[in-house]
Amino acid sequence: MVSDTSTTPRTQLRADAMRNRERILVAARDAIAAQGPHAPFDDIARRAGVGNATLYRHFPDRESLLFHVLLYVNERIVERAQRTLEEERDPFEALRRMVLDAAEERIGGLCPMLGPAIDPEDARLVASRERMHRVTQRLIDQAHASGQLRRDVGAGDLLVAVSRLTTTVPGTRGVDNALTRRHLQIFLDGLRTPSRSELPGAAITLHDLKDEFC
Repeated sequence: MVSDTSTTPRTQLRADAMRNRERILVAARDAIAAQGPHAPFDDIARRAGVGNATLYRHFPDRESLLFHVLLYVNERIVERAQRTLEEERDPFEALRRMVLDAAEERIGGLCPMLGPAIDPEDARLVASRERMHRVTQRLIDQAHASGQLRRDVGAGDLLVAVSRLTTTVPGTRGVDNALTRRHLQIFLDGLRTPSRSELPGAAITLHDLKDEFC
């Protein structure tokens, strides 16, 4: 009789380690968005429900943790956007979902604080950033083609606005999700056609960002 190796102790250990790693990344994301890049490891471990030794086993230093949090958030946004493209038939609704999903991942609160601690030319981050740019451009192109998105708005405009509107307000305690979603909805309403005003300058493209957006 052939034994089922899918539930061996070693396999279970790997699965537990993967769950712990994700819990740490989620906890670190939330702690950093609320407290900044120097959020205490003790607090991150407590949020994740793991011991400090487990945290250090996955991420031996702060730079490693910050880098992988940013990579994790980028990939989560890309995965959710790709799923939205497959599921949502309304192009503007797909764009709206991507914006709100990015807000849930705390992207605006992370990018400015993680930047100095990471190498922006790291191959993994470059590849992740390119995937985000591609899926964002696809969402913008579809919304333009449907006639629902004003023509003077580019993918760069979208990413910059999402980053700024999801940044923690100075003097507040972390991210207010309800307030963030309220302001993002105001922004989204302003993207719809027909345009109510003429925007100054030209639409910002992804090329204009020069890879500055994380």
